[in-house]
Amino acid sequence: MTAPTPILELVERFCANCDAYRSGQYNETQLRREFIDPFFETLGWDVNNKQGFAEAYKDVIHEDAIKIGGATKAPDYCFRIGGARKLFVEAKKPAVNLRDDMSSAFQLRRYAWSAKLPMSILTNFEEFAVYDCRIKPAHTDKASVARIFYFNHSDYTRQWDEIAAIFSREAVLKGSFGKFAEDTLGKKGTAEVDGAFLKDIEQWRDVLARHIALRNTHLSQRDLNFAVQRTIDRIVFLRICEDRGVEEYGQLQALLNGSGVYGRLRQLFYSADKRYNSGLFHFEKERGRVEPPDEMTLSLAIDDKPLKEIIRGLYYPDSPYEFSVLAADILGQVYEQFLGKVIRLTAGHRAVVEEKPEVRKAGGVYYTPTYIVDYIVKNTVGKMFEGRTPKDFAGDGTKRTTLRILDPACGSGSFLLGAFEFLLDWYCDWYLNHDPKKWATGRSPRLFQGPGGEWRLTTGERKRILLDHIYGVDIDLQAVEVTKLSLLLKILEGESGEALTRQLALLHERALPDLGNNIKCGNSLIGPDYYESDRRHSSDEVNHYRINAFDWDREFPEIVKTGGFETVLGNPPYRMLQPHNTTRELLGYLRQRYFAADFKIDLFHLFLQRGTDLLRYGGRLGFIVPITLLNNVYVKSLRQWLMEKCCIEQIAVTPGRVFEAADVHTCVIVLRREPDEQKRIRNNIVTTRTLTAARDGKPLAATKVRQAQFQKLPGCVWNILINNQNGPLVSRLASAYLH
Repeated sequence: MTAPTPILELVERFCANCDAYRSGQYNETQLRREFIDPFFETLGWDVNNKQGFAEAYKDVIHEDAIKIGGATKAPDYCFRIGGARKLFVEAKKPAVNLRDDMSSAFQLRRYAWSAKLPMSILTNFEEFAVYDCRIKPAHTDKASVARIFYFNHSDYTRQWDEIAAIFSREAVLKGSFGKFAEDTLGKKGTAEVDGAFLKDIEQWRDVLARHIALRNTHLSQRDLNFAVQRTIDRIVFLRICEDRGVEEYGQLQALLNGSGVYGRLRQLFYSADKRYNSGLFHFEKERGRVEPPDEMTLSLAIDDKPLKEIIRGLYYPDSPYEFSVLAADILGQVYEQFLGKVIRLTAGHRAVVEEKPEVRKAGGVYYTPTYIVDYIVKNTVGKMFEGRTPKDFAGDGTKRTTLRILDPACGSGSFLLGAFEFLLDWYCDWYLNHDPKKWATGRSPRLFQGPGGEWRLTTGERKRILLDHIYGVDIDLQAVEVTKLSLLLKILEGESGEALTRQLALLHERALPDLGNNIKCGNSLIGPDYYESDRRHSSDEVNHYRINAFDWDREFPEIVKTGGFETVLGNPPYRMLQPHNTTRELLGYLRQRYFAADFKIDLFHLFLQRGTDLLRYGGRLGFIVPITLLNNVYVKSLRQWLMEKCCIEQIAVTPGRVFEAADVHTCVIVLRREPDEQKRIRNNIVTTRTLTAARDGKPLAATKVRQAQFQKLPGCVWNILINNQNGPLVSRLASAYLH
């Protein structure tokens, strides 16, 4: 098939004026407007958003071409489907010889590898190079390394079909792009960014733990774990801010010159405290802060060698990472694995890193895939926002919001981050559709226009949304800190250092919120009354930290007083509690307190009951849990209890094993707390046999079943109903068991 007329015309014009284009006078901006934009428009991409899509769903994002520290800049184009990144395109002026230019190839590959994209394109129109971006880039790589296609502009007319079959919008939408990447690109030599970064930060932890333990023999094991993670978190945070243009590029790198590294690093931490106000940098007592300041880590003795090793690994040429495009969910996946290990002190105060006992028993750490998070957020948070306005949630700032979202076992924060991203998109779209200029003025503007005229939420509005809506609890203090880190980095996405400095100077307001009132450490299942039943543990410091009782009434008094949370979501832990792994006192406490603990006790049973109890009437819960909820006899009483409290809105069986390394099959359950018995009886449960379609962005096939028919059915019948999706079979089985 001959190339379309617009492509033929572009090629003809380039050939006629190639000498002028190859001169240094013809710049990249001209090339993009005159050649690359129309090239991809011919492939079906809405390059300039002529369809007027909301910011979150634009086909193409034109990144800010602003140098960061004179070293790097954001990708020129990001092509997306439904808001999800698919590939980057990096443009260079025709004077650059892309066939042999190592730096241009490394730049593109670094962007795409860090963003975990399988393929991306480097082009100056005269040349068109496609790279396999799953291969870890190195600055010493020749331009030909990982290059899978190379076209000259004269090839466009002859090989247009091949280009369009992979890179057109239609091809990407239909999955041809993804299938080509999956089937054609070799796995040899690939090292995905999450695995590589995990390996690096685990090495940093090992090195820091050994050095800090030897130089600071007064530290307890708990303090050592805190000090090591907090030091790594602070360095990673500042380095990410550098690549995003929020911090001055190279300030950490400058510490490599000379000695006394930790003393100079402490000064950066102090400056960050004044600038950001987050718990990550909190060294002095302040009015209104619920968490105590960190008065321990800044007094530590840390040698130069381990710190220089960490910092050197974060910069070119040693670092393959481009932190400006490293997605928050990728960082979360890394930290989820990272948190599976703990530092232990030996008798000689030497540090060793080992798997946590509960992780070892479970066979590893399992991160919830993004499509599951998105599905649950859409069907819980999304339902609560349908047909609403910001004013419905006290968006005028005069009082606290009436919609609070909780993950009671938040881990590294994947569900809270997904919910926060949904809220940012929802608020931004609403303001854009209701006179954006109005929302960009006043004492507390909600929007501002960035370079290129793109409307964005202000930092102040992002902070308000986070503080008003997002709440989390986890028993692991390290997990709580990682959740905070992920949410804080999300606030800073798209910000500039100039904007933050202006905010600090004019509004006397620091850039980040203190999340101490929102994300808390504690055991969601065990209250302070536990110590009344077992007084031995109330004075035992080790057991006190292990149990980590949490008082919901004291920690969230306003929310509990007004009826509870509007949304509870997440992936609760799955672990059977038995005499060989749980104390008799704890088992007795749980059986006394939880209806769901009447026979075999699994943690997810208890979290379902606790999550439902924490919902206000009309609120929704969405969990991914083992499919044993549907088919095991010993869960019958829990199923009955849920239907007596709630309308079960959806039950969706997940495809295969969502957690590949875990021997567990799962389902997603979405329910609404409903006090009206008639509404519960008449409620239709939407049952979906597989969530594969949700993963691939396609509509789900579903069947509706009356909740009354489910009410008294045994688990084996629930399992048949869900997995067979057969309406007549539902009625026959229901009749047989109910009559």
